[in-house]
Amino acid sequence: QVQLVESGGGLVQGGGSLRLSCAASGSIFSINAMGWYRQAPGKQRELVAAITSGSSTNYADSVQGRFTISRDNAKNTVYLQMNSLKPEDTAVYYCNAQVPKEGAEGFYEYDYWGQGTQVTVSS
Repeated sequence: QVQLVESGGGLVQGGGSLRLSCAASGSIFSINAMGWYRQAPGKQRELVAAITSGSSTNYADSVQGRFTISRDNAKNTVYLQMNSLKPEDTAVYYCNAQVPKEGAEGFYEYDYWGQGTQVTVSS
């Protein structure tokens, strides 16, 4: 199993920056991809950014060009650098790790989640 510990959330002014960190432990060798999701009040959880074991990245259109996901393999840590923050970015941000598991229909991706960290962007 995988454990995820998040840090870096807080309150920031519009146009400011925050850096979120997610430290993974446990069976980290089994992780296919890691990412950041967010969920605002009354809205569905959405993918913000993801990075694969091969260092491929993808971003939600709403954060493209403003957010950068990266990793430090020596520290087993994934980061989300958030620049030019907008009030619309206000949400609880969750670290995610995907691990392949076998089911009746074959392999599927099992999701591990961090506890979530609040990001609030004021105007």
